[in-house]
Amino acid sequence: MEMNVVEAMGQAMLALPVVANADHAPLEGGEDPAFGTVTWRTLFSADRTQTAGMVMGVAEFGPQGTLNAHRHGPAEIYFGLSGSGVVTIEGIPHEIGPNVALFIPSDAEHHTVAGDEGLRFLYVFPKDSFAEVEYRFSQA
Repeated sequence: MEMNVVEAMGQAMLALPVVANADHAPLEGGEDPAFGTVTWRTLFSADRTQTAGMVMGVAEFGPQGTLNAHRHGPAEIYFGLSGSGVVTIEGIPHEIGPNVALFIPSDAEHHTVAGDEGLRFLYVFPKDSFAEVEYRFSQA
């Protein structure tokens, strides 16, 4: 099957490097109590950037900030950037801080509580866009 010119151009664009700066990405979240107090900056998402196959962003928590218990279909990776906190995955607490990576399996219930100095971590999903990740929050 032959590609038309538009498809070929789209494929070529996705093959180019894309640079994102977290300092310039809009701050989102912090308004929906279902999520907790977490905010985030989406850096790569196909609906915003010329990227595909991966979503990446930075989650930001103030002191004792929270991301409420939830699940989602795709697995997820967290990589600690600054501060500290505890990510509880399927009832097991895991400390996170700078240079600590956590793998969260598909559909595993998890939630986060930041430490006294707050917390920042990188998150990654194997999806084209953040909009494809359906958060299913646990009952309080």
